[in-house]
Amino acid sequence: MVTALEQAVALVLSGDGLLLNIISVTLRMSIPSSVISLLLGVPLGTLLAFCAFRGRGALVVVNRTLMGLPPVVCGLLCYMLFSGVGPFRHFRLMYTIPLMIIAQVILITPIVIGSMESFAQRIAPAVRETARGLGLSRRRAFLLLVNESRYQIFSAYLLAFSRAIAEVGAVSMVGGAIAYKTNVMTTAIMNYTNMGNFTLGVALGLILLAMSLVLNLAVSLLQGRLSR
Repeated sequence: MVTALEQAVALVLSGDGLLLNIISVTLRMSIPSSVISLLLGVPLGTLLAFCAFRGRGALVVVNRTLMGLPPVVCGLLCYMLFSGVGPFRHFRLMYTIPLMIIAQVILITPIVIGSMESFAQRIAPAVRETARGLGLSRRRAFLLLVNESRYQIFSAYLLAFSRAIAEVGAVSMVGGAIAYKTNVMTTAIMNYTNMGNFTLGVALGLILLAMSLVLNLAVSLLQGRLSR
C-alpha cells in the first residue's frame, strides 16, 4: 500500500498524459453539469418553497423521489433514448461527454431543488412578512428570498459538484469509459483497480480528494467574504 501511494504521488507530479486527460474529461463533464443543475434547481426549489398552489405537495414528493433515483436507472433511461434504436438517436450523443452531462443533470437537479426547497421553506414566512411590510411585489419578494438563501446556494453547488465528480453508474453506461475520450476519474479508478493497476487508481483517488478539498476551501472563503 505504501509503495502504491509513493508511486501514485510520483505519477501525479510527473504530469502523466493519460492522467491529465482523465482529469480534463472529468472537469469538462462535472463543471457544466453542476452549473446547469444549479441554474435549474435554485429557481425551481425556491419557487416550490415560495409559492402555494394546488399540486405543490405532489411535486415535492415527486422531486424527493427523484433525489433517490439510482444512477444506473438514469443511465439506462439515457441509453434507451439516445442509443441506435432510441427516439433521439439522430443526435449521435452516445459515448460522448454531452450525453454524460445530460445524465448528470437529470441526477443532480432534483438534489439541488430539494436542498433549496428545504432551506427556503424555513425562511419563506419571514421573508413574505418583510416583503409585505415593505410593499414589495411578488417578484421582488421572490428575489429577496433568493438573496436570503445565498449561503445555501453555495452549499447546493458544493453538493452538486461533489455528486458530479463522484458518480459512476450513469456516466459509465452512456459514456462507455473510453480512454482519451469519455473516461472520468471514478470509472478509471474502478477499471484500473480491476486490472490490478493500483498506482493509477490511487493517484486518481488522491486527485479526487484534493479537488473536493480545494472546492470546499474556495466555497468557505467566499461565504466568509460575503458574510462581512
